[in-house]
Amino acid sequence: MAVTAQMVKELREKTGAGMMDCKKALVETNGNLEEAIDFLREKGLSSAAKKADRIAAEGTTSILVKGNEAVLLEVNAETDFVAKNEGFQVLVKELAEHLLATKPASVEEATASTLPNGLTVADHISNAIAKIGEKITLRRFVVRTKTDNDAFGPYLHMGGRIGVLVMLEGSTNEQAAKDVAMHVAALNPQFISRDEVSEEEVDRERKVLTEQALNEGKPENIVAKMVEGRLGKYFEEVCLLDQSFVKNSDQKVRDFVNSTGGTVTEFVRYSVGEGIEKRQDNFAEEVMSQVNKG
Repeated sequence: MAVTAQMVKELREKTGAGMMDCKKALVETNGNLEEAIDFLREKGLSSAAKKADRIAAEGTTSILVKGNEAVLLEVNAETDFVAKNEGFQVLVKELAEHLLATKPASVEEATASTLPNGLTVADHISNAIAKIGEKITLRRFVVRTKTDNDAFGPYLHMGGRIGVLVMLEGSTNEQAAKDVAMHVAALNPQFISRDEVSEEEVDRERKVLTEQALNEGKPENIVAKMVEGRLGKYFEEVCLLDQSFVKNSDQKVRDFVNSTGGTVTEFVRYSVGEGIEKRQDNFAEEVMSQVNKG
């Protein structure tokens, strides 16, 4: 019986196994869907779908720089243990190479694209899930290009728990760019400079600070001056160039960057699992539920 693309699609949806594995299973079972499912289960290849609803909030960030191109990506797994698994690390490297080579516009485009081995990224990840035994997702990535007159600052903190990529334009000082990336990893600024903070944001902060000062019983005639002083502190918290440099607290990041002759035009900071609602397992309840079952 001829195996059609629709049959392969249906088997993939039911099992979560890779496309080539599904096709092989259907060929082996002469197109019988139920037998093909059993074939995949016997081979241990139908586990991906079962893991689809699990929470993958661990994992790693990774950076690959090749000449004037760089990629920063985050790949998630369910446990920190698997993030250190050699197979997982190989997968992350393969994805980084592919993303840098193909420069897809989105995660959706990336997962639908085809790797040199003929599999789509989605299928390749499904195969890794079957082997490793945990849900794995390509969560996000950025690809950046520079000129010969610029420098990338790549920095991974705690083995990839935090990944930062800095663009330093007008300077080829790679160590300086990396030092800025290290600072970004440590202090987590939200903006490069005050220019990037919207008027709306500044007005909101000014209003809060004004109310705080009035509630402290400060005289109205000095509140405005106090608020402007406190706004300066706010900018120091959220703006990279206004912050005290982690490697020299007597120096602002702005002054350090100026000393390189370059300009920080962008930074991207990924922290593994940020924004993902992690499942809160209650170990005691889990144990009791097992006891009660017994």
